[in-house]
Amino acid sequence: MQIIINGKDVILKAVEETEHHFHTVERWFGKAVSASGETHVADRLGAGVAAFRLTAGNNTWGAWVQLLGSSDTPADTGKVYYDPHRIEITVASNTASYFIQIAAGATGDVALAAGEYTEFPYTPNTNQIDAGPVIIKTDRYLTGTKLWARCLCLGQNATTIDMYIGLHEYTE
Repeated sequence: MQIIINGKDVILKAVEETEHHFHTVERWFGKAVSASGETHVADRLGAGVAAFRLTAGNNTWGAWVQLLGSSDTPADTGKVYYDPHRIEITVASNTASYFIQIAAGATGDVALAAGEYTEFPYTPNTNQIDAGPVIIKTDRYLTGTKLWARCLCLGQNATTIDMYIGLHEYTE
């Protein structure tokens, strides 16, 4: 079956996009060892690279934490777009339910207002690693787009959750 819209085979394009997304490399990042403002905040995984720490507010959203700076992507030369694909929770200070938002834009608040964010719940079984990476769904963003995250922990204040972030990058 072929469906042509504006001169393009939309089914073929959807298959190509899905194939590319699931058969591309993944790059993982943690907190930069030597950060530089909002330009460089993330390093590729390696010795000394710690997880990002999100801190919840008093039964409300905590402050935005920058996950990617404007020079942190592309990780691979020639890539033009990226999408955050998974996070790995390493430690949670509480076993209550967390809500996590991940936003792409100049600031977390600007991205939130523009609707450029995704959100999901996470409830740890213990305060240590419980499972493998958590899959997240977002749009694709131009490399150089800043990425932010924040959390809320139901009924709690100043609880923390530590995580690394994995992403896919694309040439088109």
